[in-house]
Amino acid sequence: MKLQISEEEITFLTGCDDHTDDKVVLDKLFHPNLKLLIVTEGSEGCRYYTKEFKGRVPGVKVKPVDTTGAGDAFVGGMLSNLAFNLNLFEDEKLLREALLFANACGAVTVTERGAIPALPTKEAVLKLLEKVSPGWKAQT
Repeated sequence: MKLQISEEEITFLTGCDDHTDDKVVLDKLFHPNLKLLIVTEGSEGCRYYTKEFKGRVPGVKVKPVDTTGAGDAFVGGMLSNLAFNLNLFEDEKLLREALLFANACGAVTVTERGAIPALPTKEAVLKLLEKVSPGWKAQT
């Protein structure tokens, strides 16, 4: 099972004002049956937690126009990577690449107005990644 939550949801679910405290996140939200917990941080990127490792993937910087749909695009990007490799959470390098792709999905989305019209194509995401991360190689 995978769980994705925002910083605001951490505060609500844990009752703790410090949504950046890894100990609070792990103690209150991580469950033995959970394989992956992702905390989205908007333009700052995301944090990830598995049984074996944890870390942070920075956001992809763009000029935002409308943030509507960015979280949905992030989830869609992550799910497309999971569909390609259901075990990517077992390999930290692959997980980080998938999360960078998901961050880029959200970044492309905020560069246009509207939720549905702004959802990116895979090509648009790869183009952005090639621009901001030279040597990027798509896994999906």
